[in-house]
Amino acid sequence: MGGEGIGRLANGQPAIYQYAKQLLTTNLEPLLQIGQTIRVTLILPEGRQLAKRTSNEAFGVVEGLSLLGTAGISQPLSAPGQLEAYRTELQAKRDQFDCLVFCVGENGLDLAQKLGIPANRLVKTANWLGPMLVEAAEQGVQAVLLFGYHGKLIKLAGGIFHTHHHVADGRIELLTAHCAQAGIPTADLQAIFSCKTAEDGLQYLRQLDQHGSDWVNTVYGAIAHAIDQRSQTYIQNHCDRSISIGSVLFDRRRQIIVCSSLGTNLLNRVCSAS
Repeated sequence: MGGEGIGRLANGQPAIYQYAKQLLTTNLEPLLQIGQTIRVTLILPEGRQLAKRTSNEAFGVVEGLSLLGTAGISQPLSAPGQLEAYRTELQAKRDQFDCLVFCVGENGLDLAQKLGIPANRLVKTANWLGPMLVEAAEQGVQAVLLFGYHGKLIKLAGGIFHTHHHVADGRIELLTAHCAQAGIPTADLQAIFSCKTAEDGLQYLRQLDQHGSDWVNTVYGAIAHAIDQRSQTYIQNHCDRSISIGSVLFDRRRQIIVCSSLGTNLLNRVCSAS
């Protein structure tokens, strides 16, 4: 049974997946006598609150977290050994395409394919965006489309190219700075600076735009442009080579917020090539 903090699927069933059920059955069944049954209610005390920081709703899970995926295997996305695996994948694809699409995580990979980007153009980077951009340049890739969640990619606009939160954050500070540059009033800047997440800041801008402004496009357009420019500079500083960089940013609900100018061209290019 799904208790407090366990999300619900569209059919009303708790979001407890097969692997979790199998794990429970394997461990509990030997403890029961013949004819006995047991009812297990699973709770995640902070699940409802933590779910607001995930993309669960985009996958049809509401009011809480899902309990384990279908594999139940944790991949150490920030471990150095994983970086080598990503580099190997990039090297294998650079001979097929002159333009690759970098996705930080599974949400980006899934959304990119739904938009028509061929899977064999996609390269997962996790938080290793900086090293992977340099690797792409050194391997002779001509262009890279950065396709990711705005709460991750915004860090690149501030020169943070290892995006794990343990390394550096600064998302709210960067968002507030771009809002100030765009001319948003001080009271609203203070409200944005007080937001707990970049997603909350985005929603605040969207609320402002309900009164006739266009702050989301203005601010995030500037952020996307900064991401492209800072990425090109990062590559040149580390390997003295140039590469075309475009960016596409999406929100928690996996809706695209903005494409940079080159990002729009590259997106059309990789989709039409499919």
